[in-house]
Amino acid sequence: MLNPLQGKALRSFCEADARLNIWEGSVSSSKTVTTFFAWVDFVINGPPGELVMIGKTERTLKRNVIDPLITMYGARNISTVGMGKGEIHIFGRRVYLVGANDERSEQKIRGASFVGAYCDEITLYPESFWIMLLSRLRSPGARLYGTTNPDGPYHWLKVNYLDKALSHLKSWHFTLDDNPYLDPAYVAALKQEYTGLWYRRFILGEWCLAEGSVYDMWDEKAHVVEQPKEPADYYLIGIDYGTNNPCVFLLIGVRDGVATVEKEYYYDSTTKGRQLTDAQYSIALQEFIGKIEVDAVVIDPSAASFKVQVSNDGITTTDADNSVIDGIRFVSSMLQAGRLKISEQCPNLIKEFSSYVWDSKKQDKGEDAPMKQNDHALDALRYALYTYLPHQGHESILLSGGFGSGEQEDNRRL
Repeated sequence: MLNPLQGKALRSFCEADARLNIWEGSVSSSKTVTTFFAWVDFVINGPPGELVMIGKTERTLKRNVIDPLITMYGARNISTVGMGKGEIHIFGRRVYLVGANDERSEQKIRGASFVGAYCDEITLYPESFWIMLLSRLRSPGARLYGTTNPDGPYHWLKVNYLDKALSHLKSWHFTLDDNPYLDPAYVAALKQEYTGLWYRRFILGEWCLAEGSVYDMWDEKAHVVEQPKEPADYYLIGIDYGTNNPCVFLLIGVRDGVATVEKEYYYDSTTKGRQLTDAQYSIALQEFIGKIEVDAVVIDPSAASFKVQVSNDGITTTDADNSVIDGIRFVSSMLQAGRLKISEQCPNLIKEFSSYVWDSKKQDKGEDAPMKQNDHALDALRYALYTYLPHQGHESILLSGGFGSGEQEDNRRL
């Protein structure tokens, strides 16, 4: 049963009558579920016209917004019959669905006119898409309802919109303390599971720079362990494929919710003095797997020729989810929660954890991005963990944070 909105959530719901209405702040703070109420109220009572809902991708929009809306209002009121052609119906009104994951996305809404827009995680959109969207909100009485976690202080949303006293924009800042329904034990656990940059952004709700080490919670004494002697519950392999760059395979065993990287294959053609062919790498992968039964082989999605080779050799692969920042956050949460360990048999991965840093030049442009160096084993690790674990029902790992679990918690507790 849904609990009523209280405090800042209720106040912001009542005040959300501007052209642009944006809720920003920490995870699990009730901002997202408040936008659900505001959006559905607008869909039911707002002026006639076309409606659109936007996420980084349609997949994340379904996960973050549509599925919770169905839980809140029921499948009779939130109909997904038309999702295959990019639309749903909310209380009988058609709503278009759009993904805004790259600069080309703005082409999807050119020429359209919308009276209402719902935006999930605005900071993940290209600015060009946002500008086009605002130009499309041209029907009388048009409104936008959006939500986001904080990003860097120079992000275009903060600099060009939130920090300016725009008469047609209202925004509300939320922290964990603004959600009266959270279990204190859950709040305490969440605060322990985030650290550094992620703690400041997703717990304190600060718009702050990503500085220094990407994995600032990394502690070799705590995270490096002896090679496990007992078999794992299941195994994953992460692959970062390279020809001029190093090619890396990682074997990851999961036991009781704890993932341990047990061994690595690391071939650097620059230091070895010769490149290997796809066929040679495929043989190396077969030898690396040996007789181990592996649940998933997750590979760099750009490794087209290598995927063909290993498929011909009888190995089924899964394309990695290469969402860099979300993946880094997920790995960070696992490290912080003590759910990720590295065997001492993985020297290159251990070395990369200590030398992986944020790109200061991109920060000046309002972008979060790690330096593209000392990252090949870390990419293989991120591919495997972030692609496989959150989507397979492994709740013990999912609830360690880093995959939007806090916003889902909003919907269960409000």
